[in-house]
Amino acid sequence: MKTTPTTKILAIGTINPGFEQSQVRAVLPEEVRETVELYLDGKIEQWYSLQGKPGVAFIINVTDPAVAHEMLEKLPLGKAHMMSFELIPIGPLNPLRFLQGMQPKP
Repeated sequence: MKTTPTTKILAIGTINPGFEQSQVRAVLPEEVRETVELYLDGKIEQWYSLQGKPGVAFIINVTDPAVAHEMLEKLPLGKAHMMSFELIPIGPLNPLRFLQGMQPKP
């Protein structure tokens, strides 16, 4: 079976233990500004809030988790070690290759 290429990185960011909400809130204005810049530069494609706990989910327009990690660590919450990200490479839905009539490319 053909492997699916990585086309994006799903980054799930959560606040690290030991930080008070007031500490995080103090950094948020700059965090949001810099995140908007990444969005406007086309590096973050989509962004969401996590439900049920403080955190975010980004769809990032890079294919290498190391590049995504480096980019996220430069954000204010990353520099302050207040947020950590789980980085998950994602790509096209591979089971679609099994649709009737799909022929493997030579």
